[in-house]
Amino acid sequence: MKRLCRMTGMLALALLGAMQTVRAQEPVLVNVPFAFTAGQMTLPAGEYRVQSTHGSPALLIQRTDRSVATFVGSIAVAANGRQTQTKLIFHRYGNRYFLAQVWRVGESRGRELQKSSQEKEAALFARNEIPDQVTIAARLVVPQP
Repeated sequence: MKRLCRMTGMLALALLGAMQTVRAQEPVLVNVPFAFTAGQMTLPAGEYRVQSTHGSPALLIQRTDRSVATFVGSIAVAANGRQTQTKLIFHRYGNRYFLAQVWRVGESRGRELQKSSQEKEAALFARNEIPDQVTIAARLVVPQP
């Protein structure tokens, strides 16, 4: 009986881990009301789909009308607790915005973009080492069965 309980518990943990991996692959849809820089590319305002690429730390950021897209590198970051909403966080220097982080509801790990040379330059020009943070709510795209 003890062995059965232990095996059931291990199976449940394995399934939970697999579900988190699948969820991390789910695209995020967000309407960004301003032009922003992601990596080395400046993107116009509009609706975007942001998703992880399989087995890679890169994020694909693509406008939903497919007029523009870019891949950017990212690293995993942890929060103190699970997120209560799906969101993108931007750094703002004056009127320039830089995508900084992507978070999914229910997860305690997100993705963070490294500061680009453009963002570092904007910070120097603004004489502001700590940027303003702008948070935009997003939504997960649930895959159809």
